[in-house]
Parts: sequence; structure tokens; C-alpha cells
Amino acid sequence: MDLAPGTWRLATPIFVLAIPATLLFAPAGVVLLALGIASVWFHRDPERPTGDGVVSPAEGTVSVIREEDGRLRVGVFMSPLSVHVNRAPLGGPVESVEHVPGAYKPAFSKDSDRNERVRVESDDWTLVLIAGWFARRIHPYVEAGDDLTSGERVGHISYGSRADVVMPPDVTREDLVVETGDSVRAGETLARR
Repeated sequence: MDLAPGTWRLATPIFVLAIPATLLFAPAGVVLLALGIASVWFHRDPERPTGDGVVSPAEGTVSVIREEDGRLRVGVFMSPLSVHVNRAPLGGPVESVEHVPGAYKPAFSKDSDRNERVRVESDDWTLVLIAGWFARRIHPYVEAGDDLTSGERVGHISYGSRADVVMPPDVTREDLVVETGDSVRAGETLARR
């Protein structure tokens, strides 16, 4: 199983603590061992085929579809059971990668638009990685000047949250092949162009 970068840095201390905890109080050791396994599982990074058109940047549930400044925004909420490695919705050059500090509201709430986030800007699309109430670690893999292909890995969010695509200007609601509440996988088609 492939894992996101930094997985072992997060999981190893939990496994190490499980050893003395098991000797001192076995139930605590079992809980720590389960947390370590959950941390590794949470950071899994399976291969995903890439669809045509604008593809989903994340695995989860479509939670947001709305017009924003004349463009369509589609958000995917990632549950704790989802894969949290994020992918480019389209190919193109990365113009900027910007970290924006903010709150830590639950990623499924409307208030999460003001959460800590990382904006990956390309020439005609934007990917916004949004941290949730528990997630405080967004790890972008790309930087300005990189040239991406559709479905390429662009980062991951440790322990949370939501990934939104601000669609290219020519994408309309009629182009969408998903609706709010649909389950999607990273790399699956969200909209046809």
C-alpha cells in the first residue's frame, strides 16, 4: 500500500508510545496501537485512474455546488474513512500556491469557507484544500512554476477535510455530471468540457 509523504513521521510516535502503555495499562496500549493503525490507513495513497474533463480532487461526498464570482465551485467533503491525497482537477501550469490562515470549523459546515486553506491557482482553475476542525496540516506537493497533468497528486490533508474546485469560466452547471450528495473518488469526472 502506498502512503502519503510523512505518514511514518506521524504514526511512529503513536506506535512507540503503545509499547510502554501496553506494559503499564494494556487497554491504553491497545487504543494507541489502534490509533497508529488508523493513522497509517488514513494516509493511504492508492492509484486512481483519471477521467475526462474536470476531475475530482478528492475522494468523498460532493457537499458544495454553487456560483461564485461568475464561476462554478464544486466541493468534496472527505470523511475520516476517505483517502486524503488530493489531485489536480485539470492539467496546466501552477501560477501560485498560497497558504491562508483561518478558523477550524467542521469541513462539512458552511462556515468552513473561512477555515485554514491552501489555494493552488492555475491559469483557468483553482483548487482550494480546506482544513477541518481536527485537521491542522495541509501538505502541498506543488509550487509555482510546476506544470501539472490532470489527476496528478498535488498534496494531502492530514486528518480532514474538504477540497473545492473553482471551475474554468467555460464550465456551467449543465456540464456537471455530479450532484450534491454524490460519492466520488479522486480522478473521477466532475464536469465535461
